[in-house]
Amino acid sequence: MDASYPHLRLRRTRSSGWSRALHRETRLAPSDLVWPLFVTGGKGVEEPIASLPGVSRWSVEGIAERAREAVALGIPCIALFPNTPGDRRSDNGEEAFNPDNLMCRAIKSVRDACGSDIGILTDVALDPYTSHGQDGLLDPQGYVANDDTVAVLVDQALNQAAAGADIVAPSDMMDGRVRAIRMALEMAGHHNVQIMSYAAKYASAFYGPFRDAVGSGGLLKGDKKSYQMDPANAEEALREVALDIAEGADSVMVKPGLAYLDVIWRVKERFGVPVFAYQVSGEYALIEAGAAAGVGDRDALMMEKLIAFKRAGCTGILTYHAAVAARLLNG
Repeated sequence: MDASYPHLRLRRTRSSGWSRALHRETRLAPSDLVWPLFVTGGKGVEEPIASLPGVSRWSVEGIAERAREAVALGIPCIALFPNTPGDRRSDNGEEAFNPDNLMCRAIKSVRDACGSDIGILTDVALDPYTSHGQDGLLDPQGYVANDDTVAVLVDQALNQAAAGADIVAPSDMMDGRVRAIRMALEMAGHHNVQIMSYAAKYASAFYGPFRDAVGSGGLLKGDKKSYQMDPANAEEALREVALDIAEGADSVMVKPGLAYLDVIWRVKERFGVPVFAYQVSGEYALIEAGAAAGVGDRDALMMEKLIAFKRAGCTGILTYHAAVAARLLNG
């Protein structure tokens, strides 16, 4: 028979700090975090991003210093996103497969600074490189052409792998891109380069500050609803995840994070694969704005949301709060 009050008092195990720690079901550690970083040109440059308080774009040597900081904090991986200058952008995004682009220079700088002590995750999508801000190539009608885009994404992924990326992360939501990238990596001998697929990336209102950070916000013509997912759909997310796993993804991502905890949970329960969440720029900015407005303590708000991702089943979390959270967790 089940115990009942007063034989069972659930508050007993919550009555002291040591007991709460002993019975804690979900734990968060610096090793659960991936730190997204924005790369810009120049030397000795730090550019604060107004819509992302506390986040900056860094020139290549600054990215290397942030990587050293991550290693010291126990953060196992950084994620790189370039702010490509306007004169390097084009309709077809050719700068994405320039071996001397910002992304590749940052990868090499981090590798020189940290060796194999940190993982480097790179974004595979064309929006940081296109003059129109879309994630792919446009056909004459302005529609993002799936198969033509996939061919270019393969070149982009190979370029990043050759520079030293450990994980390539296609965030474009084109059909078939995971299979194409996996086959190309194998043929090029990059057998240990992982693919973290943005398998369920939603057409969200929470991406605005990120687009400011990579310089694509003011360029975007139209929207991304023809390839990013409808926020109303969850079963479709499971189909997307199943396809990407079958095509060779080593891990999958749900993006954004907090508004889609149900999707994270369902993916983890259904597939049992490593699942990552991206606490996206709008989610981060709302925590910072809320704390600044006095609605709650910044650190408490931040940590409660991060533990929610873990509780929902996340293997890891991409968050701009990674360094701040790691310092708190390290005590």
